[in-house]
Amino acid sequence: MQTYWPEFLTVALVHLLAVASPGPDFAVMLRQALFQSRRNALLCAVGIGAGILVHVTYSLLGIGLLIQQSILLFSILKVLGALYLAWIAVQCLRARAGGIHVGQHSGTRQSGAAALRLGFLTNTLNPKATLFFVSLFSVVISPGTPVALQAGYGLYMALATGLWFAMVAVFFTLPRVRRGFNRFGHWLDRLMGGVLLLLAGQLLLSTVSGSEPPSGPTPGTGR
Repeated sequence: MQTYWPEFLTVALVHLLAVASPGPDFAVMLRQALFQSRRNALLCAVGIGAGILVHVTYSLLGIGLLIQQSILLFSILKVLGALYLAWIAVQCLRARAGGIHVGQHSGTRQSGAAALRLGFLTNTLNPKATLFFVSLFSVVISPGTPVALQAGYGLYMALATGLWFAMVAVFFTLPRVRRGFNRFGHWLDRLMGGVLLLLAGQLLLSTVSGSEPPSGPTPGTGR
């Protein structure tokens, strides 16, 4: 087991740099934390962590390589991801002054299941997360590493991701932090919508231009 510690530390470091970088997950999580209840924000974080397990599963099964090498399959994934981000962006851009009040009971508009689903789909439909995990399991993690240990790496990344976004949720649901956003909450919502819309446009543009996916894992994958 000791021979795999360097590999695990490499996986942990690369994952840390990736999960802390700005992207769809963080934008959605920030909006949840500011405009929903802490419970719903934490459920969204759980959903994002659960989405990681989907990427890990198909990477372990080798399906990830098939998606990466198939232009059609990967293009479908990018289009689906872009459309989902665009849908979330439209909800954000429709925010009106006075229409959002960041307060103790602001989370009543969304059910727990909806919050969980939002986090799960945001991560699962992120094609950059697909590239990250396919590259991680094909470049960083040795093929000789036992499958059980590889699954352990995946479980760690899912838990670490969920914990990171849970901390984001707790911080941005603090009353002091929320009160600071009361005056310009609708502008922040519109900003988040603009960011998500740009990310969606970038995905669609890369699909049309047929840009090739990277060959190795890099920080800033947008997870």
